[in-house]
Amino acid sequence: MKTFDPITLEVLRNALEATSQEMGIVLKLTSFSPNIKERMDASCALFDANSQLIAQAEHVPVHLGSMQRAVGPTLATLDPLEPGDVVIVNDPFVGGAHLPDITLIAPVFIGDDCIAYVASRAHHSDVGGIEPGSMPGNSTSIFQEGIIIPPIRLYRRGVEQTDIMKMILANVRTQEERKGDLNAQLAALRVGIVRLQELAERFGVATLRDGMAAILDYSERRMIRRLAELPRGTWESEDCLDDDGSSDEPVRIKLRVDVTPECMGFDFEGTSAQRPGNVNAVAGMTFSAVFYCMKILMDASLPPNAGVMRRVDIRIPPGCFLDAVRPAAVCAGNTETTQRLADTILRAFAQFAPERIAAASQGTMNLIGIGGTDPRNGKPYTYIETIGGGQGGRPMGPGMSAVHANMSNTLNTPIEALEISYPLRVERYELRGGSGGKGHHDGGEGVIRALKVLDHEARVSLSSDRRRFAPYGLHGGGEGCVGRNGLQAVDGEKQPLKGKCSVTLAAGETVIVETPGGGGWGRAEAGALGPKSRQGKG
Repeated sequence: MKTFDPITLEVLRNALEATSQEMGIVLKLTSFSPNIKERMDASCALFDANSQLIAQAEHVPVHLGSMQRAVGPTLATLDPLEPGDVVIVNDPFVGGAHLPDITLIAPVFIGDDCIAYVASRAHHSDVGGIEPGSMPGNSTSIFQEGIIIPPIRLYRRGVEQTDIMKMILANVRTQEERKGDLNAQLAALRVGIVRLQELAERFGVATLRDGMAAILDYSERRMIRRLAELPRGTWESEDCLDDDGSSDEPVRIKLRVDVTPECMGFDFEGTSAQRPGNVNAVAGMTFSAVFYCMKILMDASLPPNAGVMRRVDIRIPPGCFLDAVRPAAVCAGNTETTQRLADTILRAFAQFAPERIAAASQGTMNLIGIGGTDPRNGKPYTYIETIGGGQGGRPMGPGMSAVHANMSNTLNTPIEALEISYPLRVERYELRGGSGGKGHHDGGEGVIRALKVLDHEARVSLSSDRRRFAPYGLHGGGEGCVGRNGLQAVDGEKQPLKGKCSVTLAAGETVIVETPGGGGWGRAEAGALGPKSRQGKG
C-alpha cells in the first residue's frame, strides 16, 4: 500500500467528508416531506469497496452508526452490483434501524472496478402499518409497523424497476411524498458517485483506494493513542426505560465497560430480555449508540469511521432486547432505546473521564406522529417529528435548552411550514421553565409543544420516555424534570397520555408534549469550581 504524506492524506480525507456533506445538502434541498427538507432527518455516508465506513457528514448519529452495520450485510445478500444499480432496504434485521428509515446504496465504478459505495438513509414519514406515521405506540410485532423491504435492487444498470417502486408506494399513505423523498435520496447518491469518480480521476484509482485504507488506519492509531491516555479498569452503570409500550414494567440496561490500552469493551450482561413491546433494538442500534459515545470520549478531531471501531468489543447476551430477533416490534428501539443506551454508556464514561462527560440530557426523542385525511384537499397526510428538550449540564458550562441531544441531531419543524403542510395548528411552543436540573452547571430546559387538530379526526401516536425515570445529574447535580404528555378536549378538560400510545383526536382537540429537562452537573454550592452558570438557551 502507498505511503501518504500527512498533507495529501488530509486533503483526501476532507474531500471525502465534503462529498458526504454535499450529498446531505442535495438530499435536503430536493426532498418533499417537511421531516427531511425542514428537519433533515436523514444522513449520508461513503464506504470503501469492503463496505467499511470511510466518511460521513455530521447528520443524525443514530443513522450513521447503524449504517456501518447495514451496508455489508445488505450487499452480502445480493449478487455483485453493476454500474447504475441502486439497492433499497429498510428491514431492521438486515439494515439495522427501524422501518421508516429507508436506506439506498449504490456502487461507484471506475471502468469495471467497484471502488466504493455511497449510501443515504432517510426517515420517511409513513411506510404503512397500523398507524399513520408508522410509529405505533403499542405495536407488538414488526408486521404492525409498516412495509418490510428486504435488500432488493430498485435500479438495475440505471433503469428503475417500476414494479418494485409501485409495490412500495401501494403500501404507504402518502405516495407522492414518498416518491419525492426517494428521488431525493437517489439524487444524493448520484452526487456522491460523481464526486468520487472525480477524486479517482484527480488522484488515481490506486491512490484513492490506498488513501481510504490509510484513513481507517489513521483513525485506529488515534484510537489506540487515546486509549493509552485513559485509566485502565472496569466501570459499571445501569439505567431503565420507563416501559416497553406493552406493559408498565421497566426495561433495564446494565453495562460493564472494560478499558485496556488496546481495546474498550462493552458488556451488556444483565440487561432485560427481548420485550413484547416496541423498545426492542436490533444490534445495529446498539452499535450506533456505542459509536456515538466513543466519538464524545475521543478527541474531537478524530475522523469518525470504521477505524475507530476496530478497537471496540461489544458483547450482547443472547435473547437480550438490545439484539432483537424477528418478528420483534422495534420502532421505538431507534428513538428511545438508543437514547437510553447513550445515557448508560456516558454514565460509565463519567466515572473515568469526568472532564468530558455531561449529565444526562432529556434521554428521549419525544416522537409524535399525526395522520388522517386533510379536510382541505381530501388527501391522506402524515406528520412526524421528534421534539427537543434539555441538554445535561456540562463540565464547561450549562446545558442548552430546547435542543436535540445525543442520538438525534435534527431540527424542529418551523411553525409556518407545519401549518401550511398539515391541518394542524401549533397552540403553544415555549420553554418549559424550571425543568432543568440544578447544579454548578444547570441542565437545559425542555419545551412545551401543543398541536390542535383542525376540522377533522386524526390518529396520534407518541413514542417517548423519561416520563417516569428522570434524567440523572452528575457529581452532585440535580435530576432534570421528567416529561409529560396530555390531551386537551375542546372544552379545555385535560387528561394524561402514556409515554407510548396511539389515540384518536376529535376535531378541535389538542395533544400536548412537555419534554424533559437535562440533569445538572456538579453541586450548586461548589463555588471552588468557578462561577455558577445558568441554564443555556438553545
